[in-house]
Amino acid sequence: MDSSPHVPVATRFSRAVSARGGVSTARALQVLTFAARPLSSRPSTRLLRYTGSVIPFIHLGPLSIPTYGLMVAIAMVAAYYVLRADLARRGIADPGSPLPEMFIAVPCLAGIIGAKLYHALQSPRELLADPLGQIFSQYGFAWFGGLIAGFAAFVWLARRNKIPILEMLDAGSPAAALGYGIGRIGCLLSGDGDYGTPTTLPWGMSFPHGLVPTDQRVHPTPIYEFIAACLIAWILWRLGARELAPRRLGSASSADGRSSASSDRTAALTSYGVVFAAYLVLTGIARFLVEFIRINPRSFFGFSNAQAASLASILAGAMLWFYARQHAASAAERIVLGVANDIPPAAPPRHVKSGPR
Repeated sequence: MDSSPHVPVATRFSRAVSARGGVSTARALQVLTFAARPLSSRPSTRLLRYTGSVIPFIHLGPLSIPTYGLMVAIAMVAAYYVLRADLARRGIADPGSPLPEMFIAVPCLAGIIGAKLYHALQSPRELLADPLGQIFSQYGFAWFGGLIAGFAAFVWLARRNKIPILEMLDAGSPAAALGYGIGRIGCLLSGDGDYGTPTTLPWGMSFPHGLVPTDQRVHPTPIYEFIAACLIAWILWRLGARELAPRRLGSASSADGRSSASSDRTAALTSYGVVFAAYLVLTGIARFLVEFIRINPRSFFGFSNAQAASLASILAGAMLWFYARQHAASAAERIVLGVANDIPPAAPPRHVKSGPR
């Protein structure tokens, strides 16, 4: 794609639209505005400039592999290994069990469908004008739609396999965070318009050959989200280990020959839902903040659709955190009362009758 400034703006824009397979009206206006800005208003070229080496497709003979789809596949593999390890440490499934594959494949497929439908429904005019093109386009996926559909599929699988829902959601949270971050690298490689606003920071990048091109230095927001997602996945993994500590203590007590009732009470202190609540809060905060430097259109009180969804995610996570902690506190109180009931009553004081002095 010729990104020379001598090429008319309309020509560059039409090429971008053709390559992307159609874009929403709001995004189209933003891309057109970026392309139409004069060179004098752009950041100084004396600064170090990074040009994004976008690779929308990998061509292997007659076969063209979209890099976004390739990164999604890599994300699924990485999430599988994380989920398998989490299920093993929770005692839900052995490492050789087919359960992790099921809990990755089905929610991921549902998430892709949900993300595509949510994105298409955000632009009803474009959807009605070209429904097949909008639905089956290789581009345009909304994070919140994928979260809703993936969550629903996860819950359905947990109920079908008779696994406590909150515990299964806890196990899947680190894997979901890591998979999302790796998938964002696919957005960076394809240059599909998920970059941020113009910047003069030294790590700003331009995407003149992206599917949605810009020759300005912009925030590489997919990299920001990848770093944040990896950090969130690490936090969730450590949080899960801390929440599982009472269960391990109960298992150790049982192995040492202590009463099974005592070990069961200790294991009951495990707070199910805390890890998933932290996932909702942390990912919501990360997405809410990064949207301030994204070029998505604003709709609700100056916020983008993703920011509104992020606020809902944060609120839901906070409510779930409160519920899980209250449930754990109630369990601890019941355990204390149960231990007290197990203590035999003290023997009555023995009165010794003294003899005559």
